[in-house]
Amino acid sequence: MLFANIIGQEKIKKRLIQTVRDNRVSHAQLFLGPEGSGKLALAIAYAQYVNCENKQNEDSCGACASCLKYDKLIHPDLHFVYPVAITKKAPSKPKSKDYLSDWRELLLEKKYYVSLGDWYEKIEIENKQGIINTFDCNEIIKTLSYKSFESEYKVMIIWMVEKLYHAAAPKILKILEEPPDKTLFILVSEQQDQIINTIISRTQIVKIPRLTDQEIFDALKTGFDSHSMEAQRIVNLVRGNFREAVREETTRQDSDDYLKSFTQWMRLCFQRNISGIQQFVEQMAKSGREKQKRFLQYAIQFIRECILIQYSNNQQVRLNPGELEFAGNFASFIHSKNISGITEELNNAIFHIERNANPSILFMDLSLKINRLLKIKAI
Repeated sequence: MLFANIIGQEKIKKRLIQTVRDNRVSHAQLFLGPEGSGKLALAIAYAQYVNCENKQNEDSCGACASCLKYDKLIHPDLHFVYPVAITKKAPSKPKSKDYLSDWRELLLEKKYYVSLGDWYEKIEIENKQGIINTFDCNEIIKTLSYKSFESEYKVMIIWMVEKLYHAAAPKILKILEEPPDKTLFILVSEQQDQIINTIISRTQIVKIPRLTDQEIFDALKTGFDSHSMEAQRIVNLVRGNFREAVREETTRQDSDDYLKSFTQWMRLCFQRNISGIQQFVEQMAKSGREKQKRFLQYAIQFIRECILIQYSNNQQVRLNPGELEFAGNFASFIHSKNISGITEELNNAIFHIERNANPSILFMDLSLKINRLLKIKAI
């Protein structure tokens, strides 16, 4: 992965390159940023630059033996750890290496811009919650105890470190603080508040901001037809939802499904149609936790777009034509008296889903709360 192939983030790229040129590579770094910011791509590009045999001023050479292996994610000194769970492929004691071929395939397919939902779909995790478990922590210690095969640095990238199981974390604290010589830890995360403090205190934080509109348009303007179906991808990118933006047409149907479900749900909530809500809740409970979270995240984004419409800030509205049709009518029910309450309840629901709350009880309770909030009249 070359820095040149990563969208935007020029300041971050220059800073990372300079640390290598100045021989000031911190042994444990936390790449912290929102989904779609390119933090995983930056981590891999940084690792490649560190071990490049012919470093250029602004990037890896891309042609040496090390770069060629990094390009295929098969370098023997590049290691990954990521959330996993018991599946058909790993029916007991699952470890990251059990899914390594799936991981490489997904990263190359998605150009290194992947979400937790993408990963869970890839390994068919269904309703389970992925974690970084004790078995992987033991593997980290074992792997890094060996000498590097051919590069100067051994690199361990821990993706979504916030999924590190709290009981497993103590196992890697010592090696994280005092790793073997020429070892580079790169932890990648989206939610700092969910990372164990003892992990954060042992890392240097690299904050990666959300991509700006200009960075996105600059990256996609070459050969882009603004009237083509690619337009929706641009809209989604600007909204910060890179996952939906890079989907192929067959899977982009998910976004339309979210709109259909959200429209149905809001109408049932407003009408306090208990039987209809019960049917909706039963359908939602059958979907996996990650899909439930993605739906609620979509709902939060939609509510925020409605408040922009309500207060005539249309230039900042990022909705496609189908979404605008519903939002034009629904926005009148979203105002300063209930926007905070609705957003808080949706965020709370995501929080509890992550902690394995019963989805049937959660969505029924949430629906009744949404009903009360929608009935609040604006001043």
